[in-house]
Amino acid sequence: MTVGQDLAAVPARRLRIDSDPEAVEHELVRLVLTLVELLRQLMERQALRRVEQGSLTDDQVEKIGLTLMALDARMAELTEHFGLRPEDLNLDLGPLGTLL
Repeated sequence: MTVGQDLAAVPARRLRIDSDPEAVEHELVRLVLTLVELLRQLMERQALRRVEQGSLTDDQVEKIGLTLMALDARMAELTEHFGLRPEDLNLDLGPLGTLL
Protein backbone atom coordinates (compact mmCIF):
# COMPACT_ATOMS: atom_id res chain seq x y z
CA MET A 1 0.00 0.00 0.00
CA THR A 2 1.45 3.37 -0.96
CA VAL A 3 1.12 6.66 0.86
CA GLY A 4 -2.31 8.11 0.24
CA GLN A 5 -3.80 4.83 -0.97
CA ASP A 6 -7.26 4.26 0.47
CA LEU A 7 -7.65 1.23 2.75
CA ALA A 8 -10.90 0.39 0.95
CA ALA A 9 -8.84 -0.26 -2.18
CA VAL A 10 -6.75 -2.92 -0.40
CA PRO A 11 -8.19 -6.43 -0.64
CA ALA A 12 -9.63 -7.63 2.68
CA ARG A 13 -7.36 -10.67 2.76
CA ARG A 14 -4.30 -8.39 2.95
CA LEU A 15 -5.69 -6.61 6.02
CA ARG A 16 -6.12 -9.79 8.04
CA ILE A 17 -3.52 -10.65 10.58
CA ASP A 18 -2.76 -14.33 10.80
CA SER A 19 -1.39 -14.91 14.25
CA ASP A 20 -1.00 -17.64 16.77
CA PRO A 21 -3.77 -17.29 19.44
CA GLU A 22 -1.26 -17.97 22.22
CA ALA A 23 1.01 -15.19 20.95
CA VAL A 24 -1.94 -12.79 20.80
CA GLU A 25 -2.93 -13.73 24.36
CA HIS A 26 0.66 -13.25 25.58
CA GLU A 27 0.89 -9.80 23.98
CA LEU A 28 -2.50 -8.81 25.39
CA VAL A 29 -1.39 -9.84 28.89
CA ARG A 30 1.83 -7.89 28.37
CA LEU A 31 -0.12 -4.78 27.34
CA VAL A 32 -2.53 -5.02 30.29
CA LEU A 33 0.30 -5.54 32.77
CA THR A 34 2.17 -2.61 31.23
CA LEU A 35 -0.84 -0.36 31.80
CA VAL A 36 -1.23 -1.61 35.36
CA GLU A 37 2.47 -0.98 36.02
CA LEU A 38 2.20 2.52 34.57
CA LEU A 39 -0.76 3.28 36.85
CA ARG A 40 1.07 1.76 39.83
CA GLN A 41 4.06 4.01 39.24
CA LEU A 42 1.85 7.09 38.84
CA MET A 43 0.03 6.27 42.08
CA GLU A 44 3.35 5.80 43.86
CA ARG A 45 4.65 9.17 42.66
CA GLN A 46 1.43 10.90 43.69
CA ALA A 47 1.58 9.27 47.13
CA LEU A 48 5.19 10.37 47.59
CA ARG A 49 4.26 13.95 46.66
CA ARG A 50 1.43 13.93 49.20
CA VAL A 51 3.71 12.50 51.90
CA GLU A 52 6.33 15.17 51.17
CA GLN A 53 3.65 17.88 51.35
CA GLY A 54 2.56 16.58 54.73
CA SER A 55 -1.08 16.35 53.65
CA LEU A 56 -1.56 12.79 54.91
CA THR A 57 -2.02 11.43 58.40
CA ASP A 58 0.35 8.79 59.73
CA ASP A 59 -2.39 6.17 59.29
CA GLN A 60 -2.91 7.20 55.66
CA VAL A 61 0.82 7.01 54.96
CA GLU A 62 0.90 3.52 56.50
CA LYS A 63 -2.10 2.34 54.44
CA ILE A 64 -0.69 3.76 51.21
CA GLY A 65 2.69 2.16 51.89
CA LEU A 66 1.15 -1.25 52.57
CA THR A 67 -1.10 -0.99 49.52
CA LEU A 68 1.76 -0.06 47.20
CA MET A 69 3.93 -2.86 48.58
CA ALA A 70 1.12 -5.39 48.06
CA LEU A 71 0.51 -4.14 44.52
CA ASP A 72 4.23 -4.36 43.75
CA ALA A 73 4.34 -7.95 45.06
CA ARG A 74 1.25 -8.89 43.03
CA MET A 75 2.76 -7.41 39.88
CA ALA A 76 5.90 -9.49 40.47
CA GLU A 77 3.72 -12.61 40.83
CA LEU A 78 1.77 -11.86 37.65
CA THR A 79 4.82 -11.13 35.53
CA GLU A 80 6.43 -14.36 36.73
CA HIS A 81 3.22 -16.34 36.13
CA PHE A 82 3.01 -15.12 32.53
CA GLY A 83 6.73 -15.55 31.88
CA LEU A 84 7.47 -11.84 31.65
CA ARG A 85 10.29 -9.79 33.09
CA PRO A 86 9.78 -6.25 34.40
CA GLU A 87 11.70 -4.89 31.40
CA ASP A 88 9.19 -6.63 29.07
CA LEU A 89 6.59 -4.14 30.30
CA ASN A 90 8.58 -1.13 29.10
CA LEU A 91 7.15 -0.27 25.70
CA ASP A 92 9.31 1.48 23.11
CA LEU A 93 7.44 4.59 21.96
CA GLY A 94 9.86 5.39 19.15
CA PRO A 95 11.02 9.00 19.16
CA LEU A 96 9.30 9.58 22.52
CA GLY A 97 11.52 7.03 24.24
CA THR A 98 10.31 4.26 26.50
CA LEU A 99 7.07 4.23 28.48
CA LEU A 100 8.34 3.28 31.94
